[in-house]
Amino acid sequence: MGIPLSPRPARVIDLESMRQRQLARRRLVRLAPELDGLEMVYRLDAHPDTLYGMPILAWGMRENGDIVGLVPWMESLTPCEQLDDPDHGHFVGYRDPETEELFDQPPEHKEMELAHAAAYFEYEDTRETTLIQSLPDHQGTHALCMDEEGAPWQLKQVFGWRLYSDGTIESLLADENLIESVPVLPGDACLYPGHSRHRVVYFFQRQIANRIRQEDPATLEALAMMVMPDDDEEAAE
Repeated sequence: MGIPLSPRPARVIDLESMRQRQLARRRLVRLAPELDGLEMVYRLDAHPDTLYGMPILAWGMRENGDIVGLVPWMESLTPCEQLDDPDHGHFVGYRDPETEELFDQPPEHKEMELAHAAAYFEYEDTRETTLIQSLPDHQGTHALCMDEEGAPWQLKQVFGWRLYSDGTIESLLADENLIESVPVLPGDACLYPGHSRHRVVYFFQRQIANRIRQEDPATLEALAMMVMPDDDEEAAE
């Protein structure tokens, strides 16, 4: 004997729509710069007993209210909690270098700051992706830009960051031919979003960028291995 069917109509679940709604709740809706020197702490598999620190550039608030630290990492301004790579590092927590306190949650004062700012600067959803916030870069972040195959690398300073309504964050780079006044500020016409012009954009802290400029052999070797792993694998085959 079969199981009697319910007289109620079947409910169709749109899995793609559910996935999109879940992703939307995790998109960033507000940024706040980190100006007190708080750091992200991470660990490398090669040195499991050693902890490394990296200055946090900003804090971000997701649509669901979660707060995350953000650092320029590889090809994006990345939430610290997403760092989980055997070669490049695993996120451990946050650190106040002044007190040497290590904590696993964003500081309460940043949660309050972002919550109040998000409530004040509330934006209506639009079908088109729009700019909702600009943030200057205060750490001297640099970007290594690569275009077509075989073209030379370009090392450029990052002047700011733009947060868009879909939650994406873009770096602001300068077209040297369009600079009319210095210092370059986030609203200047010479600035453009990095990925709008370059195929690949890798981010570095100022001290690493200076080593690249000075053509430090160890830095250049590590850089080549990082940005061209596919080429090495193909050559080995």
